[in-house]
Amino acid sequence: MQPGRATRELIPEVFEETLKAMDALVPKRMRWGSGEETFVRPVQWMVCLLGEKVIPLKRFGLIAGNKTYGHRFHAPKPIVLKSPADYEKKLRAAKVWADYESRKTEIWKQIEVEAKKLKGTPHKNEDLLNEVTALVEWPVAIHGRMEDRFMQLPPEVIIATIEHNQRYFPVFGKDDKLLPYFITVSNIQSKDVKQVIAGNERVVRPRLSDALFFWEQDRKKKLADFIPELDRVTFQKDLGSIGNKVRRVTKLAAHIAGLLKEDPTPAERAASLCKADLVTRMVFEIPELQGIMGGYYAEAGGESKVVTDAIREHYHPTQAGGAIPSTSVGQMVALADKLDTLAGIFAIGQKPTASKDPYALRRAALGVLRICIEAELFLDLHDLIFTAVQAQPAGKRDAAVISEVQAFIFDRITDFFEKGIYGRDYEFFAERLAAVHATGATRPIDFQRRFVALTKEMDENPEGFSKLAAAHKRIRNILKQAGEGETEVRSDYLREPQEKGLYEALKKLEMQAQAASEKADYVGSLKLLAQLQQPVDAFFEKVMVMAPESELRANRIALLRQLDRLCRSVADISCLPG
Repeated sequence: MQPGRATRELIPEVFEETLKAMDALVPKRMRWGSGEETFVRPVQWMVCLLGEKVIPLKRFGLIAGNKTYGHRFHAPKPIVLKSPADYEKKLRAAKVWADYESRKTEIWKQIEVEAKKLKGTPHKNEDLLNEVTALVEWPVAIHGRMEDRFMQLPPEVIIATIEHNQRYFPVFGKDDKLLPYFITVSNIQSKDVKQVIAGNERVVRPRLSDALFFWEQDRKKKLADFIPELDRVTFQKDLGSIGNKVRRVTKLAAHIAGLLKEDPTPAERAASLCKADLVTRMVFEIPELQGIMGGYYAEAGGESKVVTDAIREHYHPTQAGGAIPSTSVGQMVALADKLDTLAGIFAIGQKPTASKDPYALRRAALGVLRICIEAELFLDLHDLIFTAVQAQPAGKRDAAVISEVQAFIFDRITDFFEKGIYGRDYEFFAERLAAVHATGATRPIDFQRRFVALTKEMDENPEGFSKLAAAHKRIRNILKQAGEGETEVRSDYLREPQEKGLYEALKKLEMQAQAASEKADYVGSLKLLAQLQQPVDAFFEKVMVMAPESELRANRIALLRQLDRLCRSVADISCLPG
């Protein structure tokens, strides 16, 4: 037990610990004046009050007091605080909206009001809203107009330009068409708002003029004309150029099309073009438009819609919860691209560490799973990984690398179920996943169906599965000691009624359960398996497995081997709690 201490004594320690924690979050800190201390921004004053008493903390060449300041233009005079309760109220009077969350709410409210004036709806980018909230003290939303000539640009170009470069909010009309307006949040209540608006319009004009120039220049060539330039862009020094990667992805996409019994031609065409926009002027200037611009340029060059859509979407899903490619061709190309990256980086021994994942391999692996599961593609990942690894130009291409990539991808299955539609509140979540993992399922959609079926049946019959799991654990221990042996049961060696009952139940259910599993009716198969609980309990209660007679003993172990095989047909029941 540590004795209590006065709050006044603890505050300096808490202050120093807080500063250290903040320093760890900010890699680049500022130094100002003649001192050596650093912080995220120059510190001009400090306030520290405990009730009405000042705690004179010393840091940055300053001593904490009870004076603070409001908005530097609207209310530059010092503000004396009598107690912490004065802080928010007095700052609000001095044109500083101190509370972050309420300031954020106020900013969005003002943005919506401005958009309503324009008969539109603002585009809500949460990251941008957070950034703007952190930049302003006294928010005043205003709107400006973009010149009509810029509206010929793809809307994504305009949005990227005004959001990322200018921190403006785009506005959409009722038909989801981008309007020629933007909303910005000023940090001052100007007496001449027209001048502020004109200044914002003047700043965005050259940005959009550049974008329009890139758009016009890029379209003077067909997208396919950019492909040779990809050979001059390095993907990874050991794995070659982007051009090398594109050729591997094209072959793998065709292979996937063949497995899905689809025409490989559209997938090959989309894959061959999917990275060509990386060497266009627009994407060089605004990298986040890669893929999107490729779709536009392919469309301008006369490519089919199925190809242009696949190019646009082949990076999907780009973030947790983001959409997967909407077309089968897009899904094939996206899978090929992600699998090639995973195979290549693992082959050269640069898999992610706990803190670093420069090639975003975890996101790629989760993307592979999500595409296979959400698009219901019955693809065997072992086959795909083998093909992708064998195509790599460097590094190891052996079974160990293939197994490593496969394990890495399936390790992300937990993320899929925890963050996906199934939630993470299932009891014994980890055990259920382990039970399916133990089957060696290598098709993600098959894995998902097994897991969902197991969860459904366990939730409906928890006691029955708990008893069956306990019995299966016992069976596994017996078989481990017995080692390999026969699985054929001789009916003439069955002596006790309980072993005969279990044998008959197994004969009756095994064929039905196998037929259900072959149709991926895992719920049906598990329902049949649950019927074995009573005959299994009766068997262990009345029958001695390790009988002194060798024939009886071998026959009973063979019976358990058949039961074990059935208990592992959908999921390994012994992995479950019981």
